[in-house]
Amino acid sequence: MEELKIPKRISTALLNSLTSGVTPRLGIEHIAVGRKREISTLLGDLENISQGGSVFRFIVGRYGSGKSFLLQIIRTYAIERGYIVADADLSPERKLIGSNSGIATYRELLRSMSSKVRPDGGALAALLDKWIDNIRIDLITNNVSEAEIQVKMEQRILVDISKIEELVHGYDFSKVMQAYWRGFHLGNDELKNAAMKWLRGEYTTKSDAMNELGVREIIMDDTWFDYMKLIAAFISTLGYKGFVMLLDEGVNLYKISNTISRNNNYEKLLNMFNDAMQGKVKSMGVYLCGTPQFVEDMRRGLFSYEALRTRLAGSRFLKDGMQDMQGPLMYLEKLTHEELYVLLQRVSNLHRVHYGYDKTVTDAELLAFMQIVANRLGADELLTPREVLRDFTSILNYLHQNPDKNFVSMLGDDILKQAIKQVDDDNDEAVEYTL
Repeated sequence: MEELKIPKRISTALLNSLTSGVTPRLGIEHIAVGRKREISTLLGDLENISQGGSVFRFIVGRYGSGKSFLLQIIRTYAIERGYIVADADLSPERKLIGSNSGIATYRELLRSMSSKVRPDGGALAALLDKWIDNIRIDLITNNVSEAEIQVKMEQRILVDISKIEELVHGYDFSKVMQAYWRGFHLGNDELKNAAMKWLRGEYTTKSDAMNELGVREIIMDDTWFDYMKLIAAFISTLGYKGFVMLLDEGVNLYKISNTISRNNNYEKLLNMFNDAMQGKVKSMGVYLCGTPQFVEDMRRGLFSYEALRTRLAGSRFLKDGMQDMQGPLMYLEKLTHEELYVLLQRVSNLHRVHYGYDKTVTDAELLAFMQIVANRLGADELLTPREVLRDFTSILNYLHQNPDKNFVSMLGDDILKQAIKQVDDDNDEAVEYTL
């Protein structure tokens, strides 16, 4: 840990996220610990996706338990391994269907689409341009004459596009791809922009799309997932390993007060789940995060919708503490004390390297801090990594801002002093602390 090297931009983003209790989006690999079974399962999913398969999983845990953290780990691993990833948080304005909230989710997913060379989003236009450039480079490498290149390029592009025409809405999608190619070939930015506008779901009337692109359909609130499937299939033809779609804050579906609207969203979710699990989707993984209440509430949760309940309910032979890691529901287990200890060590080291000071928090103090946290009333059920990290990072910030203070005086708790003494006694160490 002493040799930790991390760019200032990354460490700043990490520490800001931890202090404010939000999930880091950058550098998450520097502090990730535990979740071995979950990550192993998710890496297996990625392998299946790369072979043309599909998956749909619900990641379930209480607020602050690490659901969003795990999503970001998936995102990081997938991008590094050559997948295209899109992520969006569901909200009152972004749902799965209803009053254009479905198309709003689609637009957010397209905006956030990321690749290894575009990890911060906006990858769609870049991968289309790269697709066309790669065809040209391949033809040049194979000694195709300049006079024949344009003809051969169009032939190759039409071959790639034809692979998805048999899918639902595939014909219109292929026409838009051809329009993008023509705009690229002729240097017509208006035509390219019109194609991108269509792909991003920004056309509101079919007549506008017909006039500008010659297509009769547009991406709408009730069809957006069909086009996500087309994009996933198209991405796989371009040499990428697959497409991963991450949806967070699923609890916002649970919060829909209107029963009809909520059930419409559950119906849409059921259709998405069925398509993925029945193999109707190629090279695509969908992950949706939510709380146990969002899943299990028989009045408003997913289990209130009978078709979803019968698909998601676990086996009656799996007792408490047992979990089928290949099932559609992935419940997040609590971090062990050992994992939490390693996590605090990493955050402490990150803070020290970022601000450039000597180590000030001892291992005994870390263990003592954990003991105080664990002794809180209801800690076994209510304490989450988010709360622990937020408290710990705030303490580190205060100690850095006030060098005359130390870890013990900061907390000012007799339990802390006793815990430190116990740890020191166990290690046969004699350490004095000034309060």
